[in-house]
Amino acid sequence: QIQLVESGGGLVQDGGSLRLSCAASGRPFPSILHMGWFRRAPGKEREFVAFISQSGRNIDYAESVKGRFTISKDSAKNTVYLQMNSLKVEDTAVYYCNLGSLPLASWYGVPFNSWGQGTQVTVSS
Repeated sequence: QIQLVESGGGLVQDGGSLRLSCAASGRPFPSILHMGWFRRAPGKEREFVAFISQSGRNIDYAESVKGRFTISKDSAKNTVYLQMNSLKVEDTAVYYCNLGSLPLASWYGVPFNSWGQGTQVTVSS
């Protein structure tokens, strides 16, 4: 079974920055290891935030975070990062990572059933 441990969340003012990390461990890993981030805001459904392909060449973001968030990964460590700049109050949410071999288009629909504990990001005005 794969375990996902997210970290790096916190309380930040509007316009601030945070860097989230997510370390994956356990076995077995999928043969194709794409990684990505999702978030769930209070009272809302979990939504897609960012995706990075196994090779790192294919990256995509939700429209609401484009130009502000940057996803990256360290394949050797099975770790994915999310650099969040120019944070807004509406970015307040619990952030989760996940991984798998599904193609990018599937990630928009949040196709995962198993999640880590997430990390809380709170942006104050």
